[in-house]
Amino acid sequence: MPSPYVINDNGAWCWFQDERALIDPEAGLLVVGSIAVAEGPGGAERAGNVELTVVDLASRTSRIVVLHENLEADDHDVPALWRRRDGRWLAMYAKHKTDDLMRWRVSEPGDPTRWGPESTFDWTELTEGRGVTYANIHELDGRLYCFTRAINDDQCALVSDDDGDTWSFAGKLFTRPKVGYVNGYTRYASTPDRIDLVTTDHHPRDYDNSIYHGYLERGMLHRSDRSVLDPRALQGGAPSQEGLTRILAAGTDLGGATLTHAWTSDIRVDPAGGIAATLTARGDDAPASPTPELERIREIADHRFVYARFRPDRGWTVHPLGLAGPGLLPHEQDYTGLATIDPHDLDTVFVSTPFDPRDGSRAPHHEIYRGRTADDGASWRWTAITSESDADNLRPIVAPGDATRTALLWFRGDMTASQHYRCEIVLHDSLG
Repeated sequence: MPSPYVINDNGAWCWFQDERALIDPEAGLLVVGSIAVAEGPGGAERAGNVELTVVDLASRTSRIVVLHENLEADDHDVPALWRRRDGRWLAMYAKHKTDDLMRWRVSEPGDPTRWGPESTFDWTELTEGRGVTYANIHELDGRLYCFTRAINDDQCALVSDDDGDTWSFAGKLFTRPKVGYVNGYTRYASTPDRIDLVTTDHHPRDYDNSIYHGYLERGMLHRSDRSVLDPRALQGGAPSQEGLTRILAAGTDLGGATLTHAWTSDIRVDPAGGIAATLTARGDDAPASPTPELERIREIADHRFVYARFRPDRGWTVHPLGLAGPGLLPHEQDYTGLATIDPHDLDTVFVSTPFDPRDGSRAPHHEIYRGRTADDGASWRWTAITSESDADNLRPIVAPGDATRTALLWFRGDMTASQHYRCEIVLHDSLG
């Protein structure tokens, strides 16, 4: 098994932007977005840099390119990447709700180390100055869409008809009265014919979330069963996400736990119409009168991973995926190490957890494990990717673009907040 190696000594990412990493198979290049902070190498001079790490997969060498110097020291600002038909790369990024600009740059043809000037779309008139967050780039019916959290902290979209050179407002995808910090947290995946999504109600610290699925096709927002929720998606009054297909209800009993306060982690689709999603949820919300035993359980195993699988002939099945451990950050009870799906194999996942899924034993730090299922998630075979680590291994992602290799990335180190961490980015690259 090839050994992982460091490609960037100062970086991390949030998980509501995609693609955060992407392979150009013809050039043999991997491009990875991340944000540097003051605690890492480079210190204050590098803090807040929006960076791309460009990796030559053959030589295992990497080069760091800065898209925007000192934008903001916050992992929510990581760029989303897109490879254009003309061989250029597109990168889009926004601050974490501290201004109203969506930013983007376009590379030189075939060269993700050389970039043109930064352009911006100003959301201020639409958001009334309340800020925007996240970028997710997808194509549908020959148009590029960039989904972002904007008006009323709902999911909204920009659209481009020139492969990302210019952008205009497309509309709001869904909406509802805001509870707490923001509205739903949404993950997206797409094929040439449709864009699938999974979403929450609100932030899990503010609301006992369920998880919903829907998809965009031919200008309409559909439920999983192909019924139409919104016949004029992004063009008028947006519906509530509660009208989509609920795939995990708050309070569901699964794997010996009552799951509450769910959150989206990842979603991937295949050309045959299959969908896989990884979710997280609290598994031990204590009652009003906690006992010492319940307090012990809360300390040991606060969160659970869930695997949801859709097949057109069977609908959705939902299975427990394993223990995710206690909250990652003291002030963010619902942050975990996360679980991701191999974009080229929906039956393969990678999880970051302090609990070994093979035997339930607890490690001092979050380790990375690969799981494989042959029965849509009812059972799993696990392999350790890391072990006996001296720091946490967090937020794995598998870069799409080349189905012949598994480019598994994560960051490892110490993280105390989305704005404060000392982490390095690691690549585990395997062929076949």
